[in-house]
Amino acid sequence: MKKLVFLILVFTIVLSGAFAAGRGQQDGRVQVQIGLENHPGEPITDAIYEWARLAIEMSNGTMDVQVFPSSILGTKDELIDQMLAGMPVITLADGAFFADRGAPDMGITMGPYFFGTWEEAWNMVESQWWADQSRILEGRGLRILTSNFVYGDRHTLTIRPIRTLDDFRGLRLRVPTNLMQIRGTEVLGASPTPLPLGDVYTALQQGVVDGVENPLPVLEGGRFYEVARYLSLTAHIRLLTIWFTGTQWFNTLSREHQEVLLESARLAGLYNNRIHAVAEQETLARFRAQGVEIIEVDIPAFQARARAFYDAPDMRAMWSPGIIEATDRAKAGLEPRR
Repeated sequence: MKKLVFLILVFTIVLSGAFAAGRGQQDGRVQVQIGLENHPGEPITDAIYEWARLAIEMSNGTMDVQVFPSSILGTKDELIDQMLAGMPVITLADGAFFADRGAPDMGITMGPYFFGTWEEAWNMVESQWWADQSRILEGRGLRILTSNFVYGDRHTLTIRPIRTLDDFRGLRLRVPTNLMQIRGTEVLGASPTPLPLGDVYTALQQGVVDGVENPLPVLEGGRFYEVARYLSLTAHIRLLTIWFTGTQWFNTLSREHQEVLLESARLAGLYNNRIHAVAEQETLARFRAQGVEIIEVDIPAFQARARAFYDAPDMRAMWSPGIIEATDRAKAGLEPRR
């Protein structure tokens, strides 16, 4: 049934794209659809509406940018498939998804406790190492538009309290459908259960999973606190968001429209980061007011356990030789883009 719905959706988008192309020949407007799993009211969703506004304004109305939250356009994998088919679609992902799409070294950025600070993250995305990885990805059909969005520290919301590493053992934790986060979760002792974000609320209700991990605004946006009442501040991944589209479609744009899309994305990222910082504190306060128990965990103990992820032979086999040293230099700002 879900397959049928997806095929109908793709057919509808193709038809709308054909009509959009006709309008473009008449009035020069470029049609763009931004799809994301996040819900209205989350900082990142608000920032994407701001991106759409900026792109329309900066293009003097020659771009028509529409936003589709709450997985309306499909799952992340479905959206990527649409991009590779040449559709005018944009979505967000992270290094773990790109590792599964032809740039395996990018997956290391989603390892547990990889970034110690946000400064390290921004140094990374401005480095030559990141530029080289982005070119690899572009050759696989995916064009990064911006990497300057804070998605947030990923914390753990569960149906039973998680206070120590021992409590993690056997915990059925929902993770995104990518290998890096599956393996990172296993290293910390939990039992990863890959699911699309849109399926998590029901999975918690039905006992399919015991918990979910994500930044605070996402946990609130999905209303997962209604069925999972314990929040452990694990901060196991410091997550930046990467917005991207298909290389094929991006290359059909004029230079002016490409520049508008890139610059409006950058400005929207700065807007996102301002509102996200406020939203994190407000969300934590609302969780407390709603009776969610907030648990401080021993972060150094979790970090020590996480080191096994980077030493695991199967992980090392996926990455290029010297990747730890290369990414350490990039994070330290010692490898600026040439």
